Amino acid sequence: MFASHIGEFAALFTAFCWTATALAFESASNKVGSIAVNIIRLSFAFVFLSIYCLIVRGSILPLDATPHAWLWLSISGFIGFVLGDLFLFESYTIVGSRISMLMMTLVPPMTALISWLMLNETLNAASLIGMALTLSGIALVILNRGSGEKFFSFNHPVKGIFFAFLGAVGQSVGLVFSKVGMGTYNAFAATQIRIITGIIGFAIMITLWKKWGNIATAFKNTTAIKRITVGSVFGPFLGVSFSLYAVQHTNAGIASTIMAIVPILIIPPAILFKKEKVTLREVIGAVISVVGVALFFI
Repeated sequence: MFASHIGEFAALFTAFCWTATALAFESASNKVGSIAVNIIRLSFAFVFLSIYCLIVRGSILPLDATPHAWLWLSISGFIGFVLGDLFLFESYTIVGSRISMLMMTLVPPMTALISWLMLNETLNAASLIGMALTLSGIALVILNRGSGEKFFSFNHPVKGIFFAFLGAVGQSVGLVFSKVGMGTYNAFAATQIRIITGIIGFAIMITLWKKWGNIATAFKNTTAIKRITVGSVFGPFLGVSFSLYAVQHTNAGIASTIMAIVPILIIPPAILFKKEKVTLREVIGAVISVVGVALFFI
């Protein structure tokens, strides 16, 4: 049974990896700040990917990539890793990883919408229904009926929700540009290019903001560094690896749907370890959002 469904199990393991990553990076961001976490985890991930590529591809750097791939993957890395993840990780410190990951269910519908606008890809009825369901699930969690002249109010800080939304936008645009740039090029080497751009982008940002002292201080916080290391292993390294393995060994739609269950998987550890109070309404909202994502792959 396991061998015949190895792709599905790989997708499920990927979802667990991304759940662990979100929790680890939330904890680290609360301790040393989102900028420090971002550049350190990208640096760690680059080392892991470089070792992997040296062993598997025989090349430690993506020197065989075309100028076209470097251009579009670099743009993708800046938008996805620098802008997108900067806002996403900052949202961790405001609304937590559970709500942030729920907002990230917007990535498939936004990616589909951007691809429709930029790449002329088609949108069918199931995709439109999926968008509506995903938005409805998120609204159920973050919105409440308002009082007086207000039609609704937010259950969580608006700034954190907005930052998580910007993180989802960054991921969506980054994915579309990745698709344009990668073509048939090796996915791991393509990720290396994106990470290189991300590191350079954050280095420039940290220099302009004169935050290198914060990075040095972050390395003194052993607990934060341990969390960043865990997040880097389970996220950009194992998460990416097993997601690609899953797509290779099962239907891409099935794999994507299984990997999208992070907002549901993250609820038990949020209750057990973070002592968060999760309402039935929030659980139902997370399930509805994931069902909405699933409709994109029917």
